[in-house]
Amino acid sequence: QVQLVESGGGLVQAGGSLRLSCAASGSIFSINTMGWYRQAPGSTRALVARITSGGSTNYADSAKGRFTISRDNAKNTVYLQMNSLKPEDTAVYYCNHIQYGYSYWGQGTQVTVSS
Repeated sequence: QVQLVESGGGLVQAGGSLRLSCAASGSIFSINTMGWYRQAPGSTRALVARITSGGSTNYADSAKGRFTISRDNAKNTVYLQMNSLKPEDTAVYYCNHIQYGYSYWGQGTQVTVSS
């Protein structure tokens, strides 16, 4: 089992920045992928960005150029630096951890961007 604890959400004005963190604990294998997804009211959960343990990254088109995902393998922690935030970025952001076909989710953290 893997437990994920997210932090860093909150309320920010449009154009502002937030940094999300997600710390993983439990039975963690060295080869894994961690990522951030988000879900706005009435929408399905969608990928924002993900990063492998080797450092390869993928971003949703909406995140490219504004968000940066990074990780600290020694701390089993993934970060999402979000800049130039827009009201449409408002959503619950979920941390995800995948290893050997098993997927784990955090409890979610609310990000609200006011116009």
